[in-house]
Amino acid sequence: MDPELPTIEQETSRRRRRPMFRHARVPVRLLVPNFVTLLGLCAGLTSIRMGIEGRYDLALAAIVFAAALDGVDGRIARALKASSRFGAELDSLADFVNFGVAPAFLVFNWGLGDLKSAGWICVMIFALSSALRLARFNAALDDEKPKWQSNYFVGMPTPAAAIVVMLPVYLHHLGLDWLKSPWMLKIVMLYTLFIGFMMVSTIPTYSGKLMGERVGREWVLPIFVLAVAYVAMLFTYPYETLAISTLAYLAMIPVSWKRFQAKALEQERLDPQATGEPGAATGTATTASTPEPAPEPTPPQGGSARVFPLRPGDPPR
Repeated sequence: MDPELPTIEQETSRRRRRPMFRHARVPVRLLVPNFVTLLGLCAGLTSIRMGIEGRYDLALAAIVFAAALDGVDGRIARALKASSRFGAELDSLADFVNFGVAPAFLVFNWGLGDLKSAGWICVMIFALSSALRLARFNAALDDEKPKWQSNYFVGMPTPAAAIVVMLPVYLHHLGLDWLKSPWMLKIVMLYTLFIGFMMVSTIPTYSGKLMGERVGREWVLPIFVLAVAYVAMLFTYPYETLAISTLAYLAMIPVSWKRFQAKALEQERLDPQATGEPGAATGTATTASTPEPAPEPTPPQGGSARVFPLRPGDPPR
C-alpha cells in the first residue's frame, strides 16, 4: 500500500469539508464577478447552439462577447476586492466552455465536419489543449516570478486562441469561398492544430497586464479615441476587424518572444545569482581541480598567550 495514500485521502476529505466562502454572510460585492462569469458562460453555450444551427454570425458574436466579459470579470473582482477560490475555479470552467468547446464546435460545423473523423479529431485536440492550458495556468498561480514576467503569458491564452482559430471563418465571410474546398480544409485543419499547439507551448506571448497599472496623462484621450474607434469598427465591419486583429496578433508573437529573451538576458546580467549556477556571482566557474586554500595556522595551546592579527600601520600590542 502506498504510504502517502492515507495522507492524500485526509487532505481530500478536508478540502471537501471546506466551506465555499469564509464568512457565513457573504457580501453582495463578492457575487458580482461571478455573475459576470456566468453571463460569459451563457454566451459560450449560446454560441454552441448557434453554431449547430448554422448561424455563424451570432455564434461568432457570442464568443467575442464572452471574451470581452472574460477580460472584465477579473478586473472587477480585484477592484471590488472580491477575489475568491470559488470564482477562480468557475472562471476556469467557463473559459474551457467558451474558448475551448464553443470555437471547436463552430469550426467543425463550419467546414471541418466535411473531413469526417479527421476534422473531429482536430477540433477535439484543440479543445483538450485549452483544458491543459487552463490547468497549467492554475497550477502556476502560486509560483514566484519577477514582476516583468507578468507582462507575458506562457503560451497563447485561451481567449486569444478562440479568436485566432476562427480566422478561416472570418475570411470565408469576406468572400473567400475557396476556403471550403477539400484541399484548403486540410490546411485549415493543420492551422487549427497549430493554434492548439501554441496554447500548450512555452512560447511567451505579450499580455499587456502591466499596461493597465499606470497610463501617462498625455495618453488618456488617445486611448479613449482608439477604444471607441475599435468598438465602432467591430460593430460596423466585424469580419474585417477580426481578421486584421488576428493577423496582427499572430505577427506580434515573434516580437514578444524576442523581447522576452532580451529581457531575460538583461535580468541575468543584473542578477547573475538568479540563474543558480555556481560561480555566477564572480563570473568564474568552479571546477573540481581548483586547489583548496591552505589551512590557517592554529594559535599555540599552551599558557595564556594570545595572538592578535597585525594590520598595516597598527603598532604591535
